[in-house]
Amino acid sequence: MDFLKIPENATSKSFFDDAKKYLPGGVNSPVRAFKSVGLSPIFIESADGSKVYDIEGREYIDYVGSWGPMILGHNNPVVKKAVFETAEKGLSFGACNHLEVKLAELICDNVKQVEMVRMVNSGTEAVMSCIRAARGFTGRNKIVKFEGCYHGHSDALLVKAGSGAMTFGEPNSGGVTKGAVEDTLLARYNDVESVNKLFEENPEEIACIIVEPVAANMGLVIPEEGFLESLRSICDENGALLIFDEVITGFRLCFGGAAEYFGVTPDLVTYGKIIGGGMPVGAYGGRKDVMSFVSPLGPVYQAGTLSGNPIAMAAGIAMLTQLLNEPSIYDDLAAKCEYFVKNLKELTNFEVVGIGSLACVFHQTGKVKNYEDALKSDTENFARAFKILLENGIYMGPSQFESVFFSTEITYEDIDKTISVYKKAFEK
Repeated sequence: MDFLKIPENATSKSFFDDAKKYLPGGVNSPVRAFKSVGLSPIFIESADGSKVYDIEGREYIDYVGSWGPMILGHNNPVVKKAVFETAEKGLSFGACNHLEVKLAELICDNVKQVEMVRMVNSGTEAVMSCIRAARGFTGRNKIVKFEGCYHGHSDALLVKAGSGAMTFGEPNSGGVTKGAVEDTLLARYNDVESVNKLFEENPEEIACIIVEPVAANMGLVIPEEGFLESLRSICDENGALLIFDEVITGFRLCFGGAAEYFGVTPDLVTYGKIIGGGMPVGAYGGRKDVMSFVSPLGPVYQAGTLSGNPIAMAAGIAMLTQLLNEPSIYDDLAAKCEYFVKNLKELTNFEVVGIGSLACVFHQTGKVKNYEDALKSDTENFARAFKILLENGIYMGPSQFESVFFSTEITYEDIDKTISVYKKAFEK
């Protein structure tokens, strides 16, 4: 198969030049364009363990992990074996298969907050469908989201508050109409009063609160003590549902995700590609009475031709079974993350945060507890550091507002090398 071969003398730059002729901006997802760091993207050819390799053969320690799901590292042999054996039987059926039942059973039997689950194809689809279910169940239209929390690219969630005011949303993307976001209310992360105010101003109109329990799309912002508990109480008092968007934290902070980690039970939860071992997949689930409103049981319509794809289900079962059977994995990941954070804090006065297997280096000295704080970061300084890291074989997310993801395959030797390169970056 000649199309699988890299042309002789090809470079990431030559591929990017070609890509710009056929793909908007040369990419299939904006962050890959490296615009915020003023560089051309690297094109990855392969990955294994803690490393990725570009088409020119350069090796990088990978802290992106396909944006989270590669918690067991790249090319995990158990996951890979499950994929290969399932692919031998067919790539897609568009019909019921036994693997989707097994994965659903694995999740529902071991995750307290999930009594029933629906498989979809992405985190965006999971969130969009979950909110529809919440609206259908409550009979209400309005939703509360938080500035800086990313919930995919569906229209109603691409909003921000003007001048930080907690008011009706304004579209934050071309092609999103005011009508699409008029029922989206914005609150400030870690600010319970901003949430209470919205409920006071919109009595019996709010269907749900959706939140990243650990905000990992404005850098990494950890919930302050009592914040998530307060959201739970506010929903209970006002007849609204609480949705945890665990596309990033699900099965990563611990097997039960942020809900188990913080001891706060949401009504609904969304998951991303970690439940498919890195394959394109997502899911939403939660209380059985709410999920029973989803078609064909109830009136809330949601469908997907490729939902429950057998290869993705097999990869997910292989991935989650390992995580479930080896709980020490989470202790190992947390120890590596803590080691990374501790050593970086000794090198700089920047704000370095970590929780579980997630971390972030904010290029600022102030404490970051919300989106407004995150925006104070020095993005030019980050871009300079990113370039030094990349040149020295360290692959991070190409934006100040992305998190660092640890995998079991990242070694202390990898971390020590990363720290030494950061030292160079901080000294310049």
